Amino acid sequence: MIIEQMYTGCLAQGAYFIESDGEVAIIDPLREVDQYIEKAAAAKASIKYVFETHFHADFVSGHVDLANQTGAVIVFGPHANPGFGAHIAMDNEEFSVGKLTIIVLHTPGHTMESVCYLLKDEEGKNCALFSGDTLFIGDVGRPDLAQETAGISQNILAGLLYDSLREKIMPLSNDIIVYPAHGAGSACGKNISKQTSDTLGNQKEANYALAADLSKEDFIREVTEGLTPPPQYFPANVSLNKGGYGSFEMVYNKGTQPIEIEVFASILSAGRLIVLDTRSPEDFARGFVPGSLNIGIDGSFAPWVGAIVTDLSSKILIIADEGREGEVVTRLARVGFDNSIGYLKGGFDAWKATGRPWDTVNSISVDVFASMEEHSAIVLDVRKRSEYKSGHLEGALNIPLDYYHEEVEELDREKEYFIHCAGGYRSMIFCSLLKARGFERVWDIQGGFKAIKDSRKFLLEDAF
Repeated sequence: MIIEQMYTGCLAQGAYFIESDGEVAIIDPLREVDQYIEKAAAAKASIKYVFETHFHADFVSGHVDLANQTGAVIVFGPHANPGFGAHIAMDNEEFSVGKLTIIVLHTPGHTMESVCYLLKDEEGKNCALFSGDTLFIGDVGRPDLAQETAGISQNILAGLLYDSLREKIMPLSNDIIVYPAHGAGSACGKNISKQTSDTLGNQKEANYALAADLSKEDFIREVTEGLTPPPQYFPANVSLNKGGYGSFEMVYNKGTQPIEIEVFASILSAGRLIVLDTRSPEDFARGFVPGSLNIGIDGSFAPWVGAIVTDLSSKILIIADEGREGEVVTRLARVGFDNSIGYLKGGFDAWKATGRPWDTVNSISVDVFASMEEHSAIVLDVRKRSEYKSGHLEGALNIPLDYYHEEVEELDREKEYFIHCAGGYRSMIFCSLLKARGFERVWDIQGGFKAIKDSRKFLLEDAF
């Protein structure tokens, strides 16, 4: 028996490869499926099932492509109604994978079709629980993400989740290993642990949601309090996972086409597209194609693209470090951006070498900022509300990057803004958005709030 967690850090997502006696099951696969096919081939095994724990909102699963390429059967839980061929399992239905047995546990709450998969080993012993978004390490799935499509309030879903945990999961033995769909950083939970697996016994002790004395009313209040609006791309990803999508191979081939400078400039001048510069914030600040959006590939790239770019059908021109173009296209496709139309051949350096116009962002150290700061300076703290509340620069305005589209209209193009986040990644995204909107007096504070705090040169407001 092989159980392998295939964890993808930028999405905080865990897919699972399970093999026994020449047969394989994949749980919650990513969009690019060659990795699973190659792993099965190396094990001299065939992929029999693709198990989905629910219709995911935060990424596009690879279930459709994987089934098309291998003939595997896609399995969903009760109440699922996909727009493609799939087996809709009943509660407690059993599936054999080699000498193993996988049992469907219907656990509505995060969504109505949510299930966990209980794995029995060769000797018939319960050994692992693939808990999807029902149970995380240290947390549980949000009950608000499916309320619009399900037509059910988040409180009712939270109540169902409480029942699912107590009726289906908590009675299981303590030595079972819990393998969730997400870890820390995922927007599918409020406070998920950095651990990516744990024993159920440990979770019964440490996870507030599994506390034996927790009432249903207290549970509902706990899981619904403090929920921030989900990323705007979530409903679109649910639709793709539910209705199907084009093949990843076609998306990849289209997006990884090199585009010569003249053609790139011509497409750019036609408008109605996005130039996505995926280089580091530092490189972007030193020079970029005017109007470009900077979201660095070495960060939470795909979730931030999903949060900032409001239309999944947007045509995207890519500027990337040489050799990383395919990685960019792949990570865009993971969250449903399938219309990358190619990348700038030679990158920004080639653009600059032609003498075409280019722009920069004023990026300054904390020391320089301290020497420039005046009482009239406007400082924008673009961290999340919770980060800002835990401590911030005195007088700084909080405009979280997550809510950029809602609050940017309140800013004045004639004023000067000093912008920071926690470390510099989000602030450069914000700067690039402002520059594209015609803001010229924009300064990025290098190192973010950490550098500001460490410098001891500024007055900070206490946490509240």
